[in-house]
Amino acid sequence: MRVNELATRAGVTADTVRYYTRIGLLHPTKNCENGYKNYKTEDEKRLNFIRKSRQLGFTINEIKEIVNLSSSGKSPCCRVREIVKMRLSEAEKAIEEMKQLHARMQRAAKTWEDMPDGQPSGDSVCSLIEMLEGV
Repeated sequence: MRVNELATRAGVTADTVRYYTRIGLLHPTKNCENGYKNYKTEDEKRLNFIRKSRQLGFTINEIKEIVNLSSSGKSPCCRVREIVKMRLSEAEKAIEEMKQLHARMQRAAKTWEDMPDGQPSGDSVCSLIEMLEGV
């Protein structure tokens, strides 16, 4: 199958397929007659694996590492667990930071609700933001 067909079947763009080919995650054969790249069922499976890995927050380098472990006959599952635990911790931290941001925004919106608009003067840009305490 060619780039567009693989992209459609996997639910990605043709540019995504080309990118993964360029960085060596997909290995199409090249048709000598017309120069087109031909992808096999294995490439579709690999592309689906990459897509699922990306949905779990894996980086391209981590995916390459996992693929290389598997290709060398070693189980990558232990490494996959480590990465997911690390990403889970990062996600929990990001969620907490977003909760704190949300609370600050709510306090600011409530404080500013009935305040008049101020005019910039001197070094002032926006009095609403500048008057906030403890941000």
